Amino acid sequence: MNIYLSGQGAFAVQVADALVAEGHRLAGVAAPRLRKGHSDEGNALSWDRLRAWAYPRSVPWTDSAELRAMHVPDGVDLIVAAHSHAFIGRRTRARAAVAAIGYHPSLLPLHRGRDAIRWTIRDGDKVTGGSVYHLTERTDGGPVAAQEHLFVPPGSTPGTLWREHLAPLGVRLLVRVVTDLAKGRRVEVPQDEELATWEPAMGAPPLFKPELIALPGSEPVDGSRWALHEE
Repeated sequence: MNIYLSGQGAFAVQVADALVAEGHRLAGVAAPRLRKGHSDEGNALSWDRLRAWAYPRSVPWTDSAELRAMHVPDGVDLIVAAHSHAFIGRRTRARAAVAAIGYHPSLLPLHRGRDAIRWTIRDGDKVTGGSVYHLTERTDGGPVAAQEHLFVPPGSTPGTLWREHLAPLGVRLLVRVVTDLAKGRRVEVPQDEELATWEPAMGAPPLFKPELIALPGSEPVDGSRWALHEE
């Protein structure tokens, strides 16, 4: 399969290596220009790990902040999102002949959102897992292609839970789904929206949603009438 990989960091490199080891071809990658906290474009050690992985292998790279349909070459079968924080739009997804899939470190539809693992730890969940799903217009809301659960080890931190458990699970699940798709097996299980939870990114400012507030005896507020005005 010809695969376009969008991602970042060590996890994206692990996925890239695993896919190549299975005989697939990386037609291109999208990754951040620099690693978090770095600013020296001229120093290759400052580059995101996926970008650094692609360079010596002559795999075309695009800054994920600029990823558009035109950056995905002809002949791509799959788009794979591996720790990609960039939204992959409809036209970009349409460049993949077979599917566009991504990995999320939770049992979707639970803990949708960027900080799923941190919320898993904060909420004291005893069970978590990983999900490979088909990318759609709804963030983390597409049909599930593969999913496995695991128990949260006592004393886990977001870092240890990711590195020791959820990242390896993600590599394995992505390879499994890519193998299935290569053999013509396509799984799409709709997510149950009644079970869905969404948590904001930790560190983000609180959301102001007046339409969710209803005081006793008052009329519900129509949030669609509220607007933000820039100076």
